[in-house]
Amino acid sequence: MALDDLRAALPNHAKDLRLNLGSVTTTSQLSPQQLWGTLLACAVATRSPRVLRELQPEARARLTAEAFGAVRAVAATMAMNNVYYRARHQLSDPGYGTLRAGLRMSALADPAVPKADLELWSFAVSAVNGCGQCLDAHEKALREAGLARETIHDALRVAAVLQAVATTLDTEAALSGAPEALPLGEPAT
Repeated sequence: MALDDLRAALPNHAKDLRLNLGSVTTTSQLSPQQLWGTLLACAVATRSPRVLRELQPEARARLTAEAFGAVRAVAATMAMNNVYYRARHQLSDPGYGTLRAGLRMSALADPAVPKADLELWSFAVSAVNGCGQCLDAHEKALREAGLARETIHDALRVAAVLQAVATTLDTEAALSGAPEALPLGEPAT
Protein backbone atom coordinates (compact mmCIF):
# COMPACT_ATOMS: atom_id res chain seq x y z
CA MET A 1 0.00 0.00 0.00
CA ALA A 2 1.34 3.43 -0.96
CA LEU A 3 0.69 5.02 2.42
CA ASP A 4 2.49 2.20 4.21
CA ASP A 5 5.48 2.62 1.89
CA LEU A 6 5.61 6.37 2.55
CA ARG A 7 5.34 5.85 6.32
CA ALA A 8 8.08 3.20 6.23
CA ALA A 9 10.37 5.50 4.25
CA LEU A 10 10.23 8.27 6.84
CA PRO A 11 13.33 8.48 9.03
CA ASN A 12 13.18 8.03 12.80
CA HIS A 13 13.41 11.77 13.45
CA ALA A 14 10.10 12.12 11.58
CA LYS A 15 8.23 9.54 13.68
CA ASP A 16 5.46 12.07 14.34
CA LEU A 17 4.88 12.40 10.59
CA ARG A 18 4.69 8.62 10.28
CA LEU A 19 2.01 8.55 12.98
CA ASN A 20 0.21 11.59 11.60
CA LEU A 21 0.08 10.16 8.08
CA GLY A 22 -1.58 7.08 9.53
CA SER A 23 -4.07 9.02 11.62
CA VAL A 24 -5.15 11.59 9.00
CA THR A 25 -5.89 8.82 6.53
CA THR A 26 -7.65 6.39 8.87
CA THR A 27 -9.66 8.64 11.19
CA SER A 28 -10.83 11.15 8.61
CA GLN A 29 -14.42 12.21 8.04
CA LEU A 30 -13.64 12.49 4.32
CA SER A 31 -15.30 10.02 1.98
CA PRO A 32 -12.88 7.66 0.19
CA GLN A 33 -13.14 9.77 -2.97
CA GLN A 34 -12.53 12.97 -1.03
CA LEU A 35 -9.59 11.44 0.84
CA TRP A 36 -7.84 9.93 -2.17
CA GLY A 37 -8.56 13.00 -4.27
CA THR A 38 -7.05 15.18 -1.56
CA LEU A 39 -4.01 12.92 -1.29
CA LEU A 40 -3.43 12.93 -5.05
CA ALA A 41 -4.04 16.66 -5.50
CA CYS A 42 -1.68 17.46 -2.64
CA ALA A 43 0.92 15.01 -3.96
CA VAL A 44 0.92 17.00 -7.22
CA ALA A 45 1.09 20.28 -5.30
CA THR A 46 4.09 19.16 -3.23
CA ARG A 47 6.08 18.68 -6.46
CA SER A 48 7.70 15.62 -4.89
CA PRO A 49 8.36 12.97 -7.54
CA ARG A 50 8.65 10.28 -4.90
CA VAL A 51 5.38 11.08 -3.14
CA LEU A 52 3.56 11.33 -6.45
CA ARG A 53 5.06 8.05 -7.72
CA GLU A 54 4.02 6.29 -4.50
CA LEU A 55 0.47 7.64 -4.30
CA GLN A 56 -0.59 7.83 -7.95
CA PRO A 57 -1.14 4.09 -8.59
CA GLU A 58 -3.26 3.60 -5.49
CA ALA A 59 -5.19 6.81 -6.10
CA ARG A 60 -5.90 5.64 -9.66
CA ALA A 61 -7.16 2.32 -8.29
CA ARG A 62 -9.35 3.95 -5.63
CA LEU A 63 -10.83 6.74 -7.75
CA THR A 64 -13.06 6.49 -10.78
CA ALA A 65 -11.45 7.54 -14.04
CA GLU A 66 -13.57 10.70 -13.93
CA ALA A 67 -12.49 11.56 -10.40
CA PHE A 68 -8.84 10.83 -11.20
CA GLY A 69 -9.02 13.25 -14.14
CA ALA A 70 -10.87 15.85 -12.08
CA VAL A 71 -8.21 15.75 -9.35
CA ARG A 72 -5.49 16.36 -11.91
CA ALA A 73 -7.48 19.22 -13.44
CA VAL A 74 -7.87 20.77 -9.98
CA ALA A 75 -4.16 20.45 -9.23
CA ALA A 76 -3.22 22.03 -12.56
CA THR A 77 -5.72 24.86 -12.26
CA MET A 78 -4.83 25.63 -8.66
CA ALA A 79 -1.12 25.71 -9.53
CA MET A 80 -1.99 28.69 -11.72
CA ASN A 81 -4.67 30.28 -9.54
CA ASN A 82 -2.71 30.07 -6.31
CA VAL A 83 0.22 31.95 -7.82
CA TYR A 84 -2.02 34.57 -9.43
CA TYR A 85 -4.32 35.24 -6.49
CA ARG A 86 -1.57 35.04 -3.85
CA ALA A 87 0.55 37.54 -5.79
CA ARG A 88 -2.40 39.84 -6.46
CA HIS A 89 -3.25 39.79 -2.77
CA GLN A 90 0.34 40.56 -1.79
CA LEU A 91 0.68 43.56 -4.08
CA SER A 92 0.36 46.80 -2.15
CA ASP A 93 -1.55 48.43 -5.02
CA PRO A 94 -5.25 47.51 -4.50
CA GLY A 95 -5.95 48.37 -8.14
CA TYR A 96 -4.76 44.91 -9.20
CA GLY A 97 -7.70 43.46 -7.28
CA THR A 98 -10.10 45.25 -9.60
CA LEU A 99 -8.60 43.81 -12.78
CA ARG A 100 -10.15 40.78 -14.48
CA ALA A 101 -7.93 37.71 -14.13
CA GLY A 102 -8.63 36.55 -17.69
CA LEU A 103 -7.35 33.06 -16.92
CA ARG A 104 -9.18 30.02 -18.33
CA MET A 105 -10.55 27.55 -15.80
CA SER A 106 -13.06 25.69 -17.95
CA ALA A 107 -11.72 22.29 -16.82
CA LEU A 108 -13.58 22.83 -13.55
CA ALA A 109 -16.81 24.18 -15.02
CA ASP A 110 -18.66 20.91 -15.60
CA PRO A 111 -17.05 18.26 -13.42
CA ALA A 112 -17.99 14.58 -13.42
CA VAL A 113 -17.71 14.61 -9.62
CA PRO A 114 -19.60 16.54 -6.94
CA LYS A 115 -18.70 20.23 -6.94
CA ALA A 116 -17.98 19.99 -3.21
CA ASP A 117 -15.21 17.47 -3.92
CA LEU A 118 -13.59 19.87 -6.41
CA GLU A 119 -13.81 22.65 -3.85
CA LEU A 120 -12.29 20.42 -1.17
CA TRP A 121 -9.37 19.43 -3.40
CA SER A 122 -8.89 23.07 -4.41
CA PHE A 123 -8.90 24.05 -0.73
CA ALA A 124 -6.25 21.45 0.13
CA VAL A 125 -3.99 22.42 -2.79
CA SER A 126 -4.38 26.09 -1.81
CA ALA A 127 -3.16 25.17 1.68
CA VAL A 128 -0.06 23.47 0.25
CA ASN A 129 0.57 26.45 -2.04
CA GLY A 130 -0.09 29.02 0.71
CA CYS A 131 -2.77 31.10 -1.00
CA GLY A 132 -4.92 32.71 1.69
CA GLN A 133 -7.37 34.28 -0.74
CA CYS A 134 -8.04 30.91 -2.40
CA LEU A 135 -8.29 29.18 0.98
CA ASP A 136 -10.97 31.64 2.07
CA ALA A 137 -12.90 31.37 -1.19
CA HIS A 138 -12.92 27.56 -1.22
CA GLU A 139 -13.68 27.27 2.49
CA LYS A 140 -16.67 29.57 2.02
CA ALA A 141 -17.92 27.48 -0.93
CA LEU A 142 -17.50 24.29 1.10
CA ARG A 143 -19.45 25.69 4.04
CA GLU A 144 -22.19 26.88 1.66
CA ALA A 145 -22.30 23.35 0.20
CA GLY A 146 -23.01 22.03 3.68
CA LEU A 147 -19.65 20.49 4.60
CA ALA A 148 -18.91 20.53 8.28
CA ARG A 149 -15.98 22.52 9.57
CA GLU A 150 -14.51 19.25 10.88
CA THR A 151 -14.57 17.69 7.40
CA ILE A 152 -12.85 20.72 5.89
CA HIS A 153 -10.35 20.60 8.73
CA ASP A 154 -9.57 16.97 7.88
CA ALA A 155 -8.59 18.00 4.34
CA LEU A 156 -6.36 20.72 5.79
CA ARG A 157 -4.68 18.16 8.06
CA VAL A 158 -4.08 15.81 5.11
CA ALA A 159 -2.53 18.67 3.12
CA ALA A 160 -0.24 19.68 5.99
CA VAL A 161 0.96 16.15 6.71
CA LEU A 162 1.49 15.26 3.05
CA GLN A 163 3.50 18.46 2.49
CA ALA A 164 5.66 17.62 5.50
CA VAL A 165 6.15 14.02 4.32
CA ALA A 166 7.20 15.25 0.88
CA THR A 167 9.61 17.81 2.32
CA THR A 168 11.15 15.24 4.65
CA LEU A 169 11.54 12.51 2.03
CA ASP A 170 12.95 14.91 -0.55
CA THR A 171 15.37 16.33 2.03
CA GLU A 172 16.54 12.85 3.01
CA ALA A 173 17.02 11.96 -0.66
CA ALA A 174 19.01 15.14 -1.26
CA LEU A 175 21.21 14.51 1.76
CA SER A 176 21.88 10.96 0.61
CA GLY A 177 22.54 11.95 -3.01
CA ALA A 178 19.72 9.72 -4.24
CA PRO A 179 18.72 10.23 -7.90
CA GLU A 180 15.16 11.32 -7.01
CA ALA A 181 16.68 14.39 -5.37
CA LEU A 182 17.97 15.59 -8.73
CA PRO A 183 15.89 17.88 -10.92
CA LEU A 184 13.73 15.94 -13.36
CA GLY A 185 15.67 14.92 -16.43
CA GLU A 186 19.10 15.45 -14.89
CA PRO A 187 21.26 12.31 -15.01
CA ALA A 188 22.86 10.98 -11.82
CA THR A 189 26.66 11.16 -11.76
